[in-house]
Amino acid sequence: MRFAIQINEGPYTHQASDTAYQFAKAALAKGHEIFRVFFYHDGVNNGTRYTVPPQDDRNLQKLWSDLAEAHKLDLVVCIAAAQRRGILDANEAKRQGKDGDNIAPGFRISGLGQLIEAGIQADRLVVFGD
Repeated sequence: MRFAIQINEGPYTHQASDTAYQFAKAALAKGHEIFRVFFYHDGVNNGTRYTVPPQDDRNLQKLWSDLAEAHKLDLVVCIAAAQRRGILDANEAKRQGKDGDNIAPGFRISGLGQLIEAGIQADRLVVFGD
């Protein structure tokens, strides 16, 4: 089965990102494909490289980055939601006149068209969070 995943909640304010990560790991372990993971609303906060959780807490940004690297996952952060929350890649930082970017490794910024495409290409779109 080919899945697309949408995450609407931040990594430390809601269980949605943890649950989505565990779902993705389990699906991949069972031989399923993940077409794309789309981070929307507060879910874009999963994609900042400046997350520094306490040592005894999980680092969801790193977990997602590592999973993406291991399985060549497409982690897409919604551009409008990201800009509202101060998450920029190098191109967008330059375009906005900012002196740096903060997108995490393995993540990329794009528009809602990527979510629409994921819904079309996947057998199932699974949404985590409100």
